Amino acid sequence: MLSPLKISSLSARCCSTFVSRMRLVARLQQDESACSAALQNAQLFLFHRLSPLLLRTQQGTFRPAALRTTDVQAMLERLGLDGTLLEESVLIGCSEQNQVQFCLDVGELDRAAVEQVCGGNFISLRKAFFLLTEPEAPLVAKGQALLRWHQTSGFCSATGKPTQRNQAGSQRVCSRSGITYYPKMSPVVIVLVSDGKRCLLGRQSSFPQGMYSALAGFCDMGETVEETLCREVAEEVGLEVSRVSYSSSQHWPFPHSSFMMGFHASVSPAHSQPSCDPLSVHSCPLTTRSWRMLAGSVWRKSPPPCR
Repeated sequence: MLSPLKISSLSARCCSTFVSRMRLVARLQQDESACSAALQNAQLFLFHRLSPLLLRTQQGTFRPAALRTTDVQAMLERLGLDGTLLEESVLIGCSEQNQVQFCLDVGELDRAAVEQVCGGNFISLRKAFFLLTEPEAPLVAKGQALLRWHQTSGFCSATGKPTQRNQAGSQRVCSRSGITYYPKMSPVVIVLVSDGKRCLLGRQSSFPQGMYSALAGFCDMGETVEETLCREVAEEVGLEVSRVSYSSSQHWPFPHSSFMMGFHASVSPAHSQPSCDPLSVHSCPLTTRSWRMLAGSVWRKSPPPCR
């Protein structure tokens, strides 16, 4: 088992408020030496091929394993690496407990060996979402998204030459053209459609029995989120939206880091009969990935379990 992490007084002095913590993270993204120094006394969250390392608490719940940099370095050396893998750590942020946070994927190591040393388990992110609390799930989702982006962005799309990351992992630069790349998210809308008394839910043929979902889809190039919402509802259930209101947003790591924006939408009770058209869904490549077959839609006064 690795020893518990202690909060340093130096870190607390550096980021004692939300503003100062955000400014600290911004400075670490720009200052290579400061970021390297921060890594030496940071929280590290480990992943194995993008699955986060979780620890079981005495209460039987799970939490992300926040490890000391020195303990991770010792673990790497114990398992046959020289510790240079630490340089691939990616900055996540600064916690409310005033600790700089990084993530690191140790997929080249034996999974069971790392789990034994750390006293935890690598669990797929989809399962981890159901095991973690609300503040913890976004943390591991952000870490996985950043690690995935680095794993898939090693070459410039314009020149084909390797890209080099900065110390924080907040950008990559083409070694030939100097083009700078930043982590990206795909915008998605999800909407709960209502006629004033009932809400409209749909299901894919691949859904488990009894599972329904609000309507969702990716934004097309050049669309506003309102236009995407209206188009998706029209394509998938044949209804015309009369009013739209924004609810909230969140980062959604599936399938590959999306920015999910939630809305409520209204339709006229006189024109609320859904007309599912799978052909219109298949005509949009982005929508096809989310809704390969729209098997049916129903109006519900109280929604069944949905995702």
